[in-house]
Amino acid sequence: MLIIGHLLLGVGVGYANQSVPVYLSEMAPAKLRGLLNIGFQMAITIGNLVANLVNYGTNQIKGGYGWRLSLGLAGVPAIIMTIGSLLLPDTPNSLIERGHREKAKTMLQKIRGTNAVDEEFQDLVEASEASMRVQHPWRNILQPKYRPQLIMAICIPMFQQFTGINVIMFYAPVLFKTLGFGDEASLMSAVITGSVNVLCTFVSMFTVNRFGRRVLFIQAGIQMLISQVLIGILLGIKFGVVGVGSMPKSWADVILILICLYVAAFAWSWGPLGWLVPSEIFPLEIRSAGQAITVSVNMLFTFLIAQLFVTMLCHMKFGLFFFFAAFVIMMTIFIYLFLPETNNVPIEEMTQVWKKHWFWGKYIPDEDVINHVQLAQGKVVV
Repeated sequence: MLIIGHLLLGVGVGYANQSVPVYLSEMAPAKLRGLLNIGFQMAITIGNLVANLVNYGTNQIKGGYGWRLSLGLAGVPAIIMTIGSLLLPDTPNSLIERGHREKAKTMLQKIRGTNAVDEEFQDLVEASEASMRVQHPWRNILQPKYRPQLIMAICIPMFQQFTGINVIMFYAPVLFKTLGFGDEASLMSAVITGSVNVLCTFVSMFTVNRFGRRVLFIQAGIQMLISQVLIGILLGIKFGVVGVGSMPKSWADVILILICLYVAAFAWSWGPLGWLVPSEIFPLEIRSAGQAITVSVNMLFTFLIAQLFVTMLCHMKFGLFFFFAAFVIMMTIFIYLFLPETNNVPIEEMTQVWKKHWFWGKYIPDEDVINHVQLAQGKVVV
């Protein structure tokens, strides 16, 4: 029953991760896209915190049935999500693709709060017409002109997992117990890190449009690197290569603080931006395929990290934190060199951003940019 339940849960989570970021990116105006899309990650962090609180509470129940209550309560958000999805309107992009242009324009006017949407609506129509000429999005996403988006769809979700965040969030109670916290104290420590995750995701919501994606990625990368290196050093001093030793409470508290600093950095960078950036960079004709790749890669590496963590911890011990720190260095350099700033750029104009990039520009044909500009100016009729 547990295996079947996990399989069904996986299907549901996969569908949600595929559809929600794209839905939010299509509904939000460009200047608010970052803020609203990070609401997706905010919901995840709140869910993680509530789950930790539920686990902490049900662990106090005598009789051995607390875990059943913990699993059963997971049905509550599922019910809310199901009912809520029935009340959501279709995005203007979706309505246009299905031939309901008048409904799409009405919806666009409604969500923008103004009737002056002709220019944006025309961009959506032209993007839809271009996408309809693409018969095989999975084949077309392999074309050189989509190379930047394809690389980002693979690297960003992969790097998100190799920050090591799931080691902390999935195995926090086990990790804290290993560091010397008791059973209840380890669960409470997991609640603390979950709370930090929620609070700092709020930070991301209100800074992502002000400072941009790249600044948050790079600053958080430096903060996560320092935290992980210091944690690795402290664990190495106390436990050594044999992994045996004791840790004073003061040291354990310092490590808890460093873990909270690490979680904070992730919460305002790779956590929300790992979903936001891929959802906003794909042109309409390959958007569904691109988001599917993003979600699949994310879930694949989530699975791999979850399966390998205990074995890696047993063999690498404190070196595990240096392992993830090395990836943080790589991903921060990757962002600095290869990700252009996408803040305040309408989705339909993202091609021009890639064309101006020092590396990706060679993959974008000049005619793609020229045609888009002419279409936007009404000089070309599709």
